[in-house]
Amino acid sequence: MAARASHMIGSPIDSSTSLLAAQTHDIVRFAMGSPAAEAIPTEVLTEIAATELKGADAFDYAATEGDPSIREALLRALEGTSDETSADRLTITAGGMQGLDLACKLFVDPGDLVVVESPTYTNGSGTALSYQAELLEVPVDTDGMDVEFLAQEVERTGRAPKAIYTVPTFQNPSGTTMSLERRRRLLELALRWGSVVIDDDPYGLLRFAGTDVPTLHELAEGDPLVFSVRTFSKIIAPGLRVGWVDADPSLQPLLIAAKQAMDTCTNLPAQRLVAGFLREGHLADHLVTQRAEYQRRKVAMQESLSEHFADLAHWTDPEGGFFLWVSFDQPVDTEALFEVALAEGVAYIPGNAFSPAKRFPHDLRLCFASTAPDRIREGVARLRAAVDRLQESAT
Repeated sequence: MAARASHMIGSPIDSSTSLLAAQTHDIVRFAMGSPAAEAIPTEVLTEIAATELKGADAFDYAATEGDPSIREALLRALEGTSDETSADRLTITAGGMQGLDLACKLFVDPGDLVVVESPTYTNGSGTALSYQAELLEVPVDTDGMDVEFLAQEVERTGRAPKAIYTVPTFQNPSGTTMSLERRRRLLELALRWGSVVIDDDPYGLLRFAGTDVPTLHELAEGDPLVFSVRTFSKIIAPGLRVGWVDADPSLQPLLIAAKQAMDTCTNLPAQRLVAGFLREGHLADHLVTQRAEYQRRKVAMQESLSEHFADLAHWTDPEGGFFLWVSFDQPVDTEALFEVALAEGVAYIPGNAFSPAKRFPHDLRLCFASTAPDRIREGVARLRAAVDRLQESAT
Protein backbone atom coordinates (compact mmCIF):
# COMPACT_ATOMS: atom_id res chain seq x y z
CA MET A 1 0.00 0.00 0.00
CA ALA A 2 1.20 3.52 -0.79
CA ALA A 3 2.55 5.53 2.15
CA ARG A 4 0.02 8.30 1.51
CA ALA A 5 -2.87 5.89 2.17
CA SER A 6 -2.28 6.16 5.90
CA HIS A 7 -2.90 9.93 5.65
CA MET A 8 -6.38 9.56 4.10
CA ILE A 9 -8.78 10.29 6.94
CA GLY A 10 -12.13 10.57 5.17
CA SER A 11 -14.88 12.97 6.23
CA PRO A 12 -17.08 12.58 9.30
CA ILE A 13 -19.39 15.15 7.71
CA ASP A 14 -19.93 13.16 4.52
CA SER A 15 -20.12 9.93 6.52
CA SER A 16 -23.08 11.35 8.42
CA THR A 17 -25.18 11.08 5.24
CA SER A 18 -24.93 7.27 5.24
CA LEU A 19 -25.34 7.08 9.00
CA LEU A 20 -28.54 9.11 8.97
CA ALA A 21 -29.93 7.21 5.99
CA ALA A 22 -29.72 4.04 8.09
CA GLN A 23 -31.87 5.47 10.90
CA THR A 24 -35.53 4.49 11.05
CA HIS A 25 -36.85 7.09 13.49
CA ASP A 26 -37.54 10.78 12.97
CA ILE A 27 -34.38 12.91 13.06
CA VAL A 28 -33.97 16.66 12.79
CA ARG A 29 -30.85 16.95 10.65
CA PHE A 30 -28.46 19.74 11.55
CA ALA A 31 -25.43 17.71 10.42
CA MET A 32 -24.82 17.92 6.67
CA GLY A 33 -24.12 21.39 5.25
CA SER A 34 -26.62 21.20 2.43
CA PRO A 35 -29.40 23.39 1.07
CA ALA A 36 -32.87 22.27 2.02
CA ALA A 37 -34.61 20.10 -0.56
CA GLU A 38 -37.18 22.87 -1.07
CA ALA A 39 -34.38 25.38 -1.70
CA ILE A 40 -33.14 23.53 -4.77
CA PRO A 41 -34.74 25.01 -7.93
CA THR A 42 -35.92 21.61 -9.14
CA GLU A 43 -38.68 22.83 -11.46
CA VAL A 44 -36.45 25.38 -13.14
CA LEU A 45 -33.64 22.86 -13.62
CA THR A 46 -36.12 20.35 -15.05
CA GLU A 47 -37.34 22.93 -17.56
CA ILE A 48 -33.78 23.80 -18.52
CA ALA A 49 -32.96 20.12 -18.97
CA ALA A 50 -35.72 19.81 -21.57
CA THR A 51 -33.79 22.13 -23.88
CA GLU A 52 -30.17 21.91 -22.77
CA LEU A 53 -30.04 18.11 -22.66
CA LYS A 54 -32.08 17.21 -25.70
CA GLY A 55 -29.11 16.51 -28.01
CA ALA A 56 -26.71 13.60 -27.88
CA ASP A 57 -23.82 16.06 -27.67
CA ALA A 58 -24.97 16.97 -24.11
CA PHE A 59 -23.90 13.51 -22.98
CA ASP A 60 -20.47 13.46 -24.61
CA TYR A 61 -17.04 14.29 -23.25
CA ALA A 62 -16.35 17.98 -22.72
CA ALA A 63 -13.30 20.21 -22.84
CA THR A 64 -11.31 19.59 -19.67
CA GLU A 65 -11.22 23.28 -18.75
CA GLY A 66 -15.02 23.40 -19.04
CA ASP A 67 -17.71 23.41 -21.69
CA PRO A 68 -17.85 26.73 -23.58
CA SER A 69 -21.49 27.18 -22.57
CA ILE A 70 -20.80 27.31 -18.84
CA ARG A 71 -17.56 29.24 -19.17
CA GLU A 72 -19.30 32.00 -21.13
CA ALA A 73 -22.34 32.09 -18.86
CA LEU A 74 -20.24 32.11 -15.70
CA LEU A 75 -17.98 34.92 -16.92
CA ARG A 76 -21.06 37.04 -17.62
CA ALA A 77 -22.63 36.17 -14.26
CA LEU A 78 -19.46 37.25 -12.42
CA GLU A 79 -19.22 40.63 -14.14
CA GLY A 80 -19.35 43.45 -11.62
CA THR A 81 -18.93 41.10 -8.63
CA SER A 82 -15.99 40.64 -6.28
CA ASP A 83 -15.14 37.46 -8.21
CA GLU A 84 -15.10 38.97 -11.72
CA THR A 85 -12.49 37.21 -13.80
CA SER A 86 -11.28 36.30 -17.28
CA ALA A 87 -11.46 33.14 -19.36
CA ASP A 88 -7.75 32.38 -19.07
CA ARG A 89 -8.07 32.15 -15.25
CA LEU A 90 -11.14 29.89 -15.21
CA THR A 91 -11.24 26.09 -14.94
CA ILE A 92 -14.51 24.22 -14.33
CA THR A 93 -14.29 21.52 -11.66
CA ALA A 94 -16.35 18.68 -10.21
CA GLY A 95 -17.49 20.76 -7.25
CA GLY A 96 -15.38 22.68 -4.76
CA MET A 97 -13.69 19.54 -3.44
CA GLN A 98 -11.96 18.91 -6.74
CA GLY A 99 -10.70 22.48 -6.63
CA LEU A 100 -9.15 21.85 -3.21
CA ASP A 101 -7.61 18.60 -4.42
CA LEU A 102 -6.14 20.33 -7.47
CA ALA A 103 -4.65 23.06 -5.28
CA CYS A 104 -2.94 20.53 -3.04
CA LYS A 105 -1.84 18.42 -5.99
CA LEU A 106 -0.13 21.44 -7.56
CA PHE A 107 1.39 23.06 -4.49
CA VAL A 108 1.83 20.58 -1.59
CA ASP A 109 4.69 18.11 -1.28
CA PRO A 110 5.05 15.59 1.56
CA GLY A 111 6.22 17.36 4.70
CA ASP A 112 5.20 20.84 3.55
CA LEU A 113 3.63 23.08 6.16
CA VAL A 114 0.01 23.99 5.40
CA VAL A 115 -1.90 26.45 7.57
CA VAL A 116 -5.55 25.70 8.33
CA GLU A 117 -8.05 27.52 10.46
CA SER A 118 -8.98 26.06 13.83
CA PRO A 119 -11.74 24.98 13.60
CA THR A 120 -11.63 24.32 9.87
CA TYR A 121 -13.57 22.53 7.14
CA THR A 122 -12.77 18.85 7.64
CA ASN A 123 -12.54 18.01 3.95
CA GLY A 124 -10.10 20.86 3.34
CA SER A 125 -7.66 19.80 6.04
CA GLY A 126 -8.21 16.17 5.05
CA THR A 127 -7.20 16.93 1.47
CA ALA A 128 -3.94 18.53 2.63
CA LEU A 129 -3.25 15.55 4.87
CA SER A 130 -3.84 13.16 1.98
CA TYR A 131 -0.89 14.84 0.25
CA GLN A 132 1.14 14.27 3.44
CA ALA A 133 1.23 17.89 4.53
CA GLU A 134 2.08 18.94 8.06
CA LEU A 135 -0.71 21.13 9.43
CA LEU A 136 -0.53 24.26 11.54
CA GLU A 137 -3.87 25.12 13.14
CA VAL A 138 -4.50 28.85 13.58
CA PRO A 139 -7.31 30.00 15.90
CA VAL A 140 -10.49 31.61 14.59
CA ASP A 141 -12.37 34.38 16.41
CA THR A 142 -15.24 36.69 15.46
CA ASP A 143 -13.06 38.32 12.78
CA GLY A 144 -12.00 35.04 11.21
CA MET A 145 -8.50 33.59 11.16
CA ASP A 146 -6.19 35.20 13.73
CA VAL A 147 -3.63 36.34 11.19
CA GLU A 148 -1.33 37.93 13.79
CA PHE A 149 -1.14 34.61 15.65
CA LEU A 150 0.00 33.07 12.37
CA ALA A 151 2.63 35.79 11.86
CA GLN A 152 3.96 35.30 15.37
CA GLU A 153 4.08 31.52 14.94
CA VAL A 154 6.06 31.79 11.71
CA GLU A 155 8.46 34.24 13.34
CA ARG A 156 8.84 31.95 16.38
CA THR A 157 9.56 28.81 14.37
CA GLY A 158 11.32 30.39 11.40
CA ARG A 159 9.23 28.17 9.15
CA ALA A 160 6.89 29.74 6.59
CA PRO A 161 3.92 27.78 5.25
CA LYS A 162 3.84 26.43 1.72
CA ALA A 163 0.09 27.08 1.59
CA ILE A 164 -2.58 28.78 3.69
CA TYR A 165 -6.05 27.28 3.49
CA THR A 166 -8.92 29.56 4.48
CA VAL A 167 -12.70 29.76 4.23
CA PRO A 168 -12.82 33.53 4.70
CA THR A 169 -16.54 34.26 4.37
CA PHE A 170 -19.21 32.64 6.59
CA GLN A 171 -16.61 30.09 7.53
CA ASN A 172 -17.36 26.41 7.78
CA PRO A 173 -17.87 25.52 10.61
CA SER A 174 -17.92 28.72 12.68
CA GLY A 175 -19.95 31.00 10.39
CA THR A 176 -17.53 33.87 11.05
CA THR A 177 -16.12 36.20 8.38
CA MET A 178 -12.53 37.36 8.08
CA SER A 179 -12.34 41.13 8.45
CA LEU A 180 -11.06 43.35 5.63
CA GLU A 181 -8.02 44.29 7.71
CA ARG A 182 -7.10 40.66 8.25
CA ARG A 183 -7.63 39.81 4.58
CA ARG A 184 -5.17 42.49 3.56
CA ARG A 185 -2.69 41.40 6.22
CA LEU A 186 -2.96 37.77 5.16
CA LEU A 187 -2.19 38.66 1.56
CA GLU A 188 0.73 40.81 2.71
CA LEU A 189 2.20 37.93 4.71
CA ALA A 190 1.62 35.41 1.92
CA LEU A 191 3.50 37.64 -0.50
CA ARG A 192 6.38 38.02 1.97
CA TRP A 193 6.60 34.27 2.57
CA GLY A 194 5.80 33.10 -0.98
CA SER A 195 2.86 31.10 0.41
CA VAL A 196 -0.07 30.08 -1.77
CA VAL A 197 -3.43 31.20 -0.37
CA ILE A 198 -6.12 28.59 -1.06
CA ASP A 199 -9.21 30.81 -0.99
CA ASP A 200 -12.24 28.53 -0.49
CA ASP A 201 -15.48 30.55 -0.66
CA PRO A 202 -18.62 28.44 -1.15
CA TYR A 203 -20.93 30.76 0.82
CA GLY A 204 -19.96 34.32 -0.12
CA LEU A 205 -23.05 34.89 -2.29
CA LEU A 206 -25.33 33.96 0.62
CA ARG A 207 -24.96 37.13 2.72
CA PHE A 208 -28.25 38.05 4.40
CA ALA A 209 -27.01 40.69 6.89
CA GLY A 210 -24.14 43.12 7.33
CA THR A 211 -21.89 44.61 4.66
CA ASP A 212 -20.07 42.84 1.84
CA VAL A 213 -16.32 42.39 2.23
CA PRO A 214 -14.14 42.18 -0.90
CA THR A 215 -13.06 38.64 -1.68
CA LEU A 216 -9.42 37.63 -1.43
CA HIS A 217 -9.60 37.20 -5.20
CA GLU A 218 -10.52 40.85 -5.66
CA LEU A 219 -8.03 42.17 -3.12
CA ALA A 220 -5.20 40.14 -4.65
CA GLU A 221 -5.67 41.83 -8.05
CA GLY A 222 -4.40 38.83 -9.97
CA ASP A 223 -1.57 37.87 -7.64
CA PRO A 224 -0.49 34.36 -8.73
CA LEU A 225 -0.23 33.27 -5.09
CA VAL A 226 -4.02 33.34 -4.66
CA PHE A 227 -5.85 30.20 -5.80
CA SER A 228 -9.62 30.67 -5.51
CA VAL A 229 -12.03 27.75 -5.22
CA ARG A 230 -15.77 28.18 -5.83
CA THR A 231 -18.80 25.90 -6.19
CA PHE A 232 -22.48 25.86 -7.14
CA SER A 233 -23.17 23.21 -4.49
CA LYS A 234 -24.42 25.65 -1.86
CA ILE A 235 -26.12 28.17 -4.14
CA ILE A 236 -27.91 25.88 -6.64
CA ALA A 237 -27.65 22.16 -5.82
CA PRO A 238 -24.88 19.95 -4.36
CA GLY A 239 -25.68 16.95 -6.54
CA LEU A 240 -24.68 18.83 -9.68
CA ARG A 241 -21.01 18.62 -8.57
CA VAL A 242 -20.04 21.70 -10.59
CA GLY A 243 -17.64 24.38 -9.41
CA TRP A 244 -14.67 26.36 -10.65
CA VAL A 245 -11.20 27.52 -9.75
CA ASP A 246 -9.82 30.94 -10.51
CA ALA A 247 -6.04 30.85 -10.78
CA ASP A 248 -3.13 32.49 -12.52
CA PRO A 249 -3.30 31.78 -16.28
CA SER A 250 0.10 30.08 -16.17
CA LEU A 251 -1.47 27.33 -14.06
CA GLN A 252 -4.24 26.39 -16.46
CA PRO A 253 -2.18 23.88 -18.49
CA LEU A 254 -1.23 22.14 -15.24
CA LEU A 255 -4.83 22.17 -14.02
CA ILE A 256 -5.97 20.65 -17.30
CA ALA A 257 -3.28 17.97 -17.13
CA ALA A 258 -4.18 17.17 -13.52
CA LYS A 259 -7.90 16.91 -14.29
CA GLN A 260 -7.25 14.71 -17.29
CA ALA A 261 -5.59 12.23 -14.92
CA MET A 262 -8.61 12.44 -12.56
CA ASP A 263 -11.91 12.66 -14.43
CA THR A 264 -11.11 13.82 -17.99
CA CYS A 265 -13.80 16.48 -17.71
CA THR A 266 -16.51 17.69 -15.35
CA ASN A 267 -19.93 16.07 -15.88
CA LEU A 268 -21.21 17.67 -19.11
CA PRO A 269 -24.99 17.35 -18.53
CA ALA A 270 -24.57 19.11 -15.19
CA GLN A 271 -22.45 21.83 -16.81
CA ARG A 272 -25.18 22.42 -19.39
CA LEU A 273 -27.83 22.65 -16.65
CA VAL A 274 -25.83 25.25 -14.74
CA ALA A 275 -25.05 27.14 -17.94
CA GLY A 276 -28.76 27.39 -18.78
CA PHE A 277 -29.58 28.45 -15.23
CA LEU A 278 -27.02 31.27 -15.43
CA ARG A 279 -27.76 32.29 -19.02
CA GLU A 280 -31.50 32.62 -18.40
CA GLY A 281 -30.89 34.90 -15.42
CA HIS A 282 -32.26 32.63 -12.69
CA LEU A 283 -29.34 32.96 -10.28
CA ALA A 284 -30.01 36.52 -9.08
CA ASP A 285 -33.65 35.86 -8.18
CA HIS A 286 -32.78 32.51 -6.64
CA LEU A 287 -30.17 34.10 -4.39
CA VAL A 288 -32.59 36.78 -3.19
CA THR A 289 -35.05 34.07 -2.13
CA GLN A 290 -32.42 31.93 -0.46
CA ARG A 291 -30.82 34.78 1.47
CA ALA A 292 -34.15 35.77 2.98
CA GLU A 293 -35.01 32.18 3.88
CA TYR A 294 -31.62 31.41 5.42
CA GLN A 295 -31.83 34.53 7.55
CA ARG A 296 -35.25 33.41 8.79
CA ARG A 297 -33.83 30.00 9.67
CA LYS A 298 -30.77 31.40 11.40
CA VAL A 299 -32.94 33.65 13.55
CA ALA A 300 -35.16 30.69 14.45
CA MET A 301 -32.11 28.69 15.51
CA GLN A 302 -30.63 31.50 17.58
CA GLU A 303 -33.96 32.13 19.30
CA SER A 304 -34.29 28.43 20.07
CA LEU A 305 -30.74 28.24 21.39
CA SER A 306 -31.44 31.26 23.61
CA GLU A 307 -34.53 29.50 24.95
CA HIS A 308 -32.88 26.15 25.65
CA PHE A 309 -29.12 26.79 26.06
CA ALA A 310 -28.64 30.27 27.52
CA ASP A 311 -27.47 28.68 30.78
CA LEU A 312 -25.07 26.21 29.12
CA ALA A 313 -23.45 27.60 26.00
CA HIS A 314 -22.74 30.47 23.64
CA TRP A 315 -22.71 30.54 19.84
CA THR A 316 -21.69 32.54 16.79
CA ASP A 317 -23.85 35.06 14.93
CA PRO A 318 -23.17 34.62 11.19
CA GLU A 319 -24.27 37.21 8.63
CA GLY A 320 -24.69 34.59 5.92
CA GLY A 321 -23.98 31.02 4.94
CA PHE A 322 -25.22 27.84 6.60
CA PHE A 323 -23.72 27.35 10.06
CA LEU A 324 -23.69 28.20 13.75
CA TRP A 325 -20.86 27.12 16.06
CA VAL A 326 -21.96 26.24 19.59
CA SER A 327 -19.45 26.21 22.47
CA PHE A 328 -20.42 24.83 25.86
CA ASP A 329 -19.42 26.95 28.84
CA GLN A 330 -18.87 23.85 30.97
CA PRO A 331 -17.38 20.62 29.58
CA VAL A 332 -19.85 18.62 27.48
CA ASP A 333 -18.31 15.80 25.46
CA THR A 334 -20.02 16.40 22.12
CA GLU A 335 -18.76 13.10 20.69
CA ALA A 336 -20.39 11.19 23.55
CA LEU A 337 -23.44 13.43 23.22
CA PHE A 338 -23.86 12.51 19.56
CA GLU A 339 -25.22 9.01 20.20
CA VAL A 340 -27.61 10.31 22.85
CA ALA A 341 -28.76 13.11 20.54
CA LEU A 342 -29.31 10.66 17.70
CA ALA A 343 -31.53 8.57 19.95
CA GLU A 344 -33.44 11.75 20.88
CA GLY A 345 -33.94 12.49 17.18
CA VAL A 346 -31.42 15.20 16.32
CA ALA A 347 -28.07 15.12 14.51
CA TYR A 348 -25.12 17.53 14.37
CA ILE A 349 -21.36 17.35 13.80
CA PRO A 350 -19.12 17.22 16.92
CA GLY A 351 -16.47 19.93 17.20
CA ASN A 352 -13.47 17.60 17.10
CA ALA A 353 -14.35 16.75 13.51
CA PHE A 354 -13.16 20.24 12.58
CA SER A 355 -9.70 20.02 14.12
CA PRO A 356 -7.03 17.52 13.08
CA ALA A 357 -5.63 17.89 16.61
CA LYS A 358 -9.14 17.46 18.10
CA ARG A 359 -9.12 20.81 19.91
CA PHE A 360 -12.89 21.21 20.23
CA PRO A 361 -14.31 18.39 22.40
CA HIS A 362 -16.92 20.72 23.92
CA ASP A 363 -18.18 22.37 20.72
CA LEU A 364 -20.46 21.41 17.86
CA ARG A 365 -21.63 22.65 14.47
CA LEU A 366 -25.28 23.16 13.57
CA CYS A 367 -26.51 23.73 10.01
CA PHE A 368 -29.60 25.94 9.96
CA ALA A 369 -29.95 26.18 6.17
CA SER A 370 -31.42 22.74 5.54
CA THR A 371 -34.23 22.83 8.12
CA ALA A 372 -37.48 24.83 8.33
CA PRO A 373 -37.99 27.04 11.42
CA ASP A 374 -40.58 24.81 13.11
CA ARG A 375 -38.29 21.80 12.76
CA ILE A 376 -35.33 23.86 13.96
CA ARG A 377 -37.21 24.61 17.17
CA GLU A 378 -38.03 20.94 17.63
CA GLY A 379 -34.45 19.90 16.94
CA VAL A 380 -32.92 22.35 19.41
CA ALA A 381 -35.37 21.18 22.08
CA ARG A 382 -34.33 17.58 21.39
CA LEU A 383 -30.70 18.59 21.64
CA ARG A 384 -31.26 20.06 25.09
CA ALA A 385 -33.03 16.87 26.16
CA ALA A 386 -29.99 14.91 24.98
CA VAL A 387 -27.61 17.12 26.96
CA ASP A 388 -29.73 16.68 30.07
CA ARG A 389 -29.74 12.89 29.60
CA LEU A 390 -25.98 12.80 29.16
CA GLN A 391 -25.39 14.89 32.26
CA GLU A 392 -27.82 12.81 34.31
CA SER A 393 -26.05 9.61 33.29
CA ALA A 394 -22.72 11.07 34.43
CA THR A 395 -23.97 11.76 37.98
